[in-house]
Amino acid sequence: MRDLAVALDVGTRKICTIVAEVRPDDIFVVGVGIEPSAGMKKGVVNDMAQLTAAISASVHKAEKSSGFDIARAFVSVAGSHIASLNSRGVVGISGQRGVNLDDLDKAMEAARAIAIPHNREVLHIVPRSYSLDGQERVRSPIGMHGFRLEVEAHIITASSTSVANLEQSVEAAGVSVDRFILNPLASGEAVLTEQEKEMGAVIIDIGGGTTDMAIFIEGTVWHTAVIPIGGDLITNDLTHWMHVSFDVAEAVKLHYGHSLQRAVDPLETFLVEPFGDGMPVEVQRYAMAEIMELRVAEIFDRVQKEIKRSGYEGLLRAGAVITGGCAQLEGLREVAARELGLPVRVGRPERLTGMADTLRNPAYSTGVGLLRLGMKMDTIVRPAPSSNVALPGSKIGQVIGGLFKRLLPADGDNG
Repeated sequence: MRDLAVALDVGTRKICTIVAEVRPDDIFVVGVGIEPSAGMKKGVVNDMAQLTAAISASVHKAEKSSGFDIARAFVSVAGSHIASLNSRGVVGISGQRGVNLDDLDKAMEAARAIAIPHNREVLHIVPRSYSLDGQERVRSPIGMHGFRLEVEAHIITASSTSVANLEQSVEAAGVSVDRFILNPLASGEAVLTEQEKEMGAVIIDIGGGTTDMAIFIEGTVWHTAVIPIGGDLITNDLTHWMHVSFDVAEAVKLHYGHSLQRAVDPLETFLVEPFGDGMPVEVQRYAMAEIMELRVAEIFDRVQKEIKRSGYEGLLRAGAVITGGCAQLEGLREVAARELGLPVRVGRPERLTGMADTLRNPAYSTGVGLLRLGMKMDTIVRPAPSSNVALPGSKIGQVIGGLFKRLLPADGDNG
């Protein structure tokens, strides 16, 4: 049987299950299951029964289209409970031999030995750079001689309660969690180029409930953050303005919406049916664009403040890459470039084959990235010198070996 992996992207607006073979040059998709989300708000579980039912429906669709029973999956995690910090770890080494993998392990363990509240767990530890006897920015110290090895690490933590609720919801749907992976790390793996990661870029994944971001510099992650607003903020404004249901406002936003008012014809109108028994109402698209532009500008203003807070504002030579469901809005890229003062492009998953037509869309960047990053993390037994993600030591990030455990051929089908 081929080595197949499963991604389960649990979002505020949708749940996407992908079954695929991750190959060096592409991802061959053999099954997809997409279901409207329920029981999630701003990336956090607020109704376990509803969420479990939605996950079950998504998984069932993926099983039916792939011909496999899904046993476990890489699962996305986001929400305002995510936090990050930087830490340094130091270890002494023998100058008679070169630095080896055990030395890197010890340095990372030293970096991880920080005070973390009892209600939080380490999700990822990302080695940013090493120094050896005062020589800074060493990317791969393996084999080099020295006496003092220091690692600078980016540590991402999550609320133990929030993660446990998500894990319980997934397992209640019959799927074990292979590992949790932070949304923007997965999205970055799907849409950023190696050159962008090297030169300095920020990935901005705008979903329904949250805007997830990660700053990549010199090929690795330097900063991560989750901003607790997203595309639903725009939709909620439209529900009040047009007096329509959330679903109608969402459909209108996607079909008629524009994030840049000056790009819209002031005379263009369309009809919507408001609450109650009244007749359809004529809506001016130009006025709607004004509301949307203000909210989109607010989202990117929050992103800009977070970039400034990180201290890496002047290092983003490759600019910003926007992805996620909200990235599809017309005019969004122009507003982002104006607010951030950076070159901006919209990122969508590439190098997909098989049943991949639906997935070539910014809304599915996290799901696709989960596959590739999850498989990378499964193959890392130790922190690689220039790896984007090192193995965490906490329960929520431990490797559960054996691809064969992820999928089993469905009854009567050999896959």
